Amino acid sequence: MAVNRQRIEQLTRELLEAIGEDPERPGLKQTPARMAELYAEFFAGVGEDPAVALERTISVSRGPAPETLPSGAVLLRNVRFRSVCEHHLLPFAGHAHIAYLPGEQVVGLGALVRVVETLATRPQVQERLGEQIADTIAEHLDTTGVLVVLDAVHGCVTMRGGRQLDASTVTMAARGAYTDPAQRAELIALIGGLAGGISDASAPGTGSETR
Repeated sequence: MAVNRQRIEQLTRELLEAIGEDPERPGLKQTPARMAELYAEFFAGVGEDPAVALERTISVSRGPAPETLPSGAVLLRNVRFRSVCEHHLLPFAGHAHIAYLPGEQVVGLGALVRVVETLATRPQVQERLGEQIADTIAEHLDTTGVLVVLDAVHGCVTMRGGRQLDASTVTMAARGAYTDPAQRAELIALIGGLAGGISDASAPGTGSETR
């Protein structure tokens, strides 16, 4: 379902009035339209199927480069994403690190990025976002293991409450072979070396931010 821009404009005017502002003053007159455009972008993934991005697969053995079958995991690091926390409708943003153990069928790396973007552009919490990315890849891609690590900074932590400007939250979602800590240890080391010390103490669902 497409975002209802007209209704967003109307509600934005009501919100401005509710905080004691005049939506007709010059500085705010275009704000309702800007908010409608912003929300259409931020929530473009609502109702969209992230698995569509994984429909076009490539056969490794019968494809254009059969000699390129990886013997280990495919790891895509530092995928930038931004989302909106559903608790306060404040943004959170950071990096996703995605690894999977490929079978006969693989996808282009851009497909993994599109999975992240589709799931991130809807009201979210970081823990669920990581789990949804992992589920989508595990269920719709030829793989025996999936690992998704998200490292993000939350507006509801940096802009309100304790206002912890340097705080970031790390969450992890593992499927298949990577539910075994020994199996994912090398990947955690590779991700941590780039992303500033992620450790396997960040088990699934152990995000530390206060929302």
